[in-house]
Amino acid sequence: MFEQLANLLVYQLGGFSAESHLGTALHFFVMDTTKIFVMLVIIIYLMGLFRTLLSPEKVRDYIRGRSKALARTLAVTLGAVTPFCSCSSVPLFIGFVEAGIPLGVTFSFLIASPMINEIAVVLLIGIMGWKLTLLYVIAGLTIAYVGGVVMERFHPEKWVESYVWKIQMGQVAQPAIDTSLRGRHEFAIGEVKEIVRRIWLWVLIGIGAGALFHGYVPQAWAENLTGQYNFLAVPMAVILGVPLYSNAVGVIPLAEAMLAKGVAIGTTLALMMSIAAISLPELLILRKVIRLPGLLLFVSVLTVAIVLVGWTFNLLS
Repeated sequence: MFEQLANLLVYQLGGFSAESHLGTALHFFVMDTTKIFVMLVIIIYLMGLFRTLLSPEKVRDYIRGRSKALARTLAVTLGAVTPFCSCSSVPLFIGFVEAGIPLGVTFSFLIASPMINEIAVVLLIGIMGWKLTLLYVIAGLTIAYVGGVVMERFHPEKWVESYVWKIQMGQVAQPAIDTSLRGRHEFAIGEVKEIVRRIWLWVLIGIGAGALFHGYVPQAWAENLTGQYNFLAVPMAVILGVPLYSNAVGVIPLAEAMLAKGVAIGTTLALMMSIAAISLPELLILRKVIRLPGLLLFVSVLTVAIVLVGWTFNLLS
């Protein structure tokens, strides 16, 4: 349906040639824009309904009191499936600390939550198939679990801002949600409006970048530059992802175009993960609760883990 619409608008009504760079790029842009935004609205609405059933406080209480291994497993799993974005990192971090949950477990949750974005996962399945999506999820879960373990070895308590230890949970509690059918619907609609308003520009930028890559970058050049045996390609992708102001959703079109041009899977996954987990917006938010040495350790652990995952997938693919 989306491809037919793009054919109509670009090739038939627009008169662009399917053989031209511009025509190919415009077709990609129109097709992905309509497809992603339709899927976004549906997915965000459904996740908004789910959000009315699960608050950050419920997540915190469910993890509290478990053994460390079980708590970490639950934290990684809940971080992957709960609909909390990076803007929730500070209240979640404070809530976990106040509840006495070990910091290593808390970091595992904070890694998994933005990296395995449930909206991005559903979009990935629809755009790139379940196999690549499964690889992405498995890699993200592994990084979140191991990253939390490594962070805990360095006793990160000394890097937590002092006010975090003193604050009361009442200061970060979420407003009550109307749990009636109408209230849940209105909350979900509000989530759609708020999230789309916040990310629409970055999604369009991601689609535009993907369209340019798809239409103008020669396949042979992409394969030679970031081939599966070029080890420098993976760390370069991770470094490139850090300053990009985007999210896992916005980078999907670029990842789609990269894979279509023959860029290795590991290199593509590394870019997606670095944008989701260690982008500047995420780090600036976390800096409010973690001092600079702890934040630098957090970035270092994630960078090494993502690079190793990228290399592994490139070698196995």
